[in-house]
Amino acid sequence: MTKILLACAGGFSTSILVSKMLTAAEKKGIAVEIEAVAETDVENYPDIDILLLGPQIGHRLSMLKKEVKCPVITIDQYDYGTMNGEKVLDFALQQISKMEEEKNEE
Repeated sequence: MTKILLACAGGFSTSILVSKMLTAAEKKGIAVEIEAVAETDVENYPDIDILLLGPQIGHRLSMLKKEVKCPVITIDQYDYGTMNGEKVLDFALQQISKMEEEKNEE
């Protein structure tokens, strides 16, 4: 099962987006685990496939890439602002797939 973690300053605004992403996943029949946390709690989730950052903490991207062992990407500001769960879910799954393909090519 794919595990997606969203992080923002407090974990509150991303909770809304998680709900919309889970609805989109259910409609598509995709099995995923998606959680929202405060950026300070990311280290408590070592077994994730991707970490998505809210735009308000995008400046922490390079530091968080050093702290986790998965892709770390900042969510598009427009998609985040409109809470487009389907688009953010699709983007996350595409990034995971892309990383898996790159690993298989090595």
